Amino acid sequence: MQKNIIAPKAKVIPKSLKKHKVVRIDNYFWLNDRENPEVIEYLNQENAYYKSTTGHTKGLQEFLFEEMKSRIKEDDSSVPYFYNGYYYITRFETGQDYPIYSRKKGSLAADEEILFNCNEMAKGHTYFKLGGMSVSPDNKYVSFGTDIVGRRIYTIQIKNLETGKVLEDKIENVTGGSVWANDNNTLFYTKQDEVTLRSDKVFKHKLNTDSKNDVLVYDEIDDTFNVSISKEKSRKYIVIGSGSTLTTEYRILNSDDPDGEFKVFQPRVRGLEYSISHYEDHFYILTNKDKATNFKLMKTTENKTAKKYWKDLIPHREDVLLEDIEIFRNYLVVEERSNGLSHIRIMPWNDEPDYYLPFGSETYSAYTTTNIDFDTDILRYSYQSLATPSSLIDFNMKTKTREILKEQQVLGGKFDKENYIEERVWATTRDGVKVPVSMVYRKGLVKNSKNPLLLYAYGSYGATMDAYFSSTRLSLLDRGFVYAIAHIRGGEDLGRQWYEEGKLLKKKNTFTDFIDCSKFVIDEKYTSAKHLYAEGGSAGGLLMGVIVNEAPELYNGVIAQVPFVDVVTTMLDNSIPLTTGEYDEWGNPNNKKYYDYMLSYSPYDNVKAQNYPNMYVSTGLHDSQVQYWEPAKWVAKLRNLKTNDNFLFLDTNMDAGHGGASGRFEALKDLAKEFSFLLDLEKIKS
Repeated sequence: MQKNIIAPKAKVIPKSLKKHKVVRIDNYFWLNDRENPEVIEYLNQENAYYKSTTGHTKGLQEFLFEEMKSRIKEDDSSVPYFYNGYYYITRFETGQDYPIYSRKKGSLAADEEILFNCNEMAKGHTYFKLGGMSVSPDNKYVSFGTDIVGRRIYTIQIKNLETGKVLEDKIENVTGGSVWANDNNTLFYTKQDEVTLRSDKVFKHKLNTDSKNDVLVYDEIDDTFNVSISKEKSRKYIVIGSGSTLTTEYRILNSDDPDGEFKVFQPRVRGLEYSISHYEDHFYILTNKDKATNFKLMKTTENKTAKKYWKDLIPHREDVLLEDIEIFRNYLVVEERSNGLSHIRIMPWNDEPDYYLPFGSETYSAYTTTNIDFDTDILRYSYQSLATPSSLIDFNMKTKTREILKEQQVLGGKFDKENYIEERVWATTRDGVKVPVSMVYRKGLVKNSKNPLLLYAYGSYGATMDAYFSSTRLSLLDRGFVYAIAHIRGGEDLGRQWYEEGKLLKKKNTFTDFIDCSKFVIDEKYTSAKHLYAEGGSAGGLLMGVIVNEAPELYNGVIAQVPFVDVVTTMLDNSIPLTTGEYDEWGNPNNKKYYDYMLSYSPYDNVKAQNYPNMYVSTGLHDSQVQYWEPAKWVAKLRNLKTNDNFLFLDTNMDAGHGGASGRFEALKDLAKEFSFLLDLEKIKS
């Protein structure tokens, strides 16, 4: 990379921000206006600087792109699943970026009926996403949502599957998801606030009517809650869900009575979380009721749904997190997590002994997938590990036999999972807690402190970062990299308490865990500070922002994707999408206790005059989750204060949102940029 090219410097326009008698001066607040031509010009200057400085890696990027693309089966298709008389299939064609959705009636030998060809629908758009497909019970109509910007604002339309025509019904500014009542004429959907993008209303639409006449069914007035709409697997109930970080509430309506009134299942109680699943004449409730931190399973009859009627079915366990359930006519399937690993438990209803599916690794991911049919003994689940491609498996719960329906193909003839070592190690943190780290690398690696190592983590919202396979990651492993995932506090990897220990006024545990895991891999000679790299996105980008302020000397390079770095200012602005619903995760800075704590770690507020690692920062102009100006302001401030000449790049996608590019191959180009950044720092040319 060339260091003689002059980096852009954003102009300084001081703005005073006062709260709790504390005054912060934000010199780059002016970047918070995507309609300002000067803002666009600055972002374009940063893009031009990135491109010119890394121009010599263009060939490497193209090589990496073609290499990663060559491992992917281009004419791939999903394993069909059967629902309501049809087999549904998703497939890709060679050279095409987007999926084709189709179905076959009754048999896989039947003629294919194309529902949507997203390649045709995406023409003329720089971004395209189809979501929320919902087929009517009589199989005649399908509702669907499209987003052509990337801000997760969808338009719902309805297609007549008998004629192939899209109806005139058009419902704009919605979340994209919708649910049919059993009359095949009524569609329920959720709408979001146009400014905050909070999903706050449920409407009812009648076929072939103007959406202006749609009926408001539910309005969520608490701005810390989001609403959703779904249909029970039994198809008997339509369900409105209201949820915040700490609290949930559901309303139910018989699907045969779309014009009836929704009934509250159990009124919200702050701190009470529950989810519901219907089967025959009972509801099964996954809940933290009665201080069940790791959740338990309860049940109640259809007509007595208040919590006073709930009865224990699977009690709470201190060392096992109950994550989800799947109900079949003859079996209850429970997804659990213990010691940081996922487990699938099969429990026959007829009191036969329960059992667990066997998994032999410590660096794997296993979870149930599409299980729509009640009346079957077949459980469909997925399994993969850091070195084992993803497999889709049908397991017969009665005979205990399994059939591998599909294993992810890695093309090119070079991949052999026996060439890689997977291991899980435990790093001890400064407060004595042991944090698991999953890693993979090629056989023959010598622990001599000279290996490049990419350490990834997220550590927020209770999101679990399971070990997973990636064919693109092979481009790093085969060039000598170690890839590692730090399962830090703030996720739910080791149970609900693991999450509780990494949020609100304990959020700093997330950051110190990552730093201590970094020191561990250095101390164990997997790598050294000259060869250690860190990566995180969104809330994981916040993590990256903290570690470069607190321990910059540990890293040669850092990748921060759509990073949430201006914590205090964002959390004080309730007009920004997601903010009010985040108070239970980060704290409400209108309360001085939380304000002071957040200010003490907020990456943007704590940039200082010191040396920083090489950094690649990416964002999207239309991002609705982390606004583009957060990384833009952060990079501007870093440029002004950092005391060394290490690289600092801001790469803004001027078309895309939070998820980046929408095409499956376009996304590989973003990955090639990241990988070339790492390889160039390691002086690896090809």
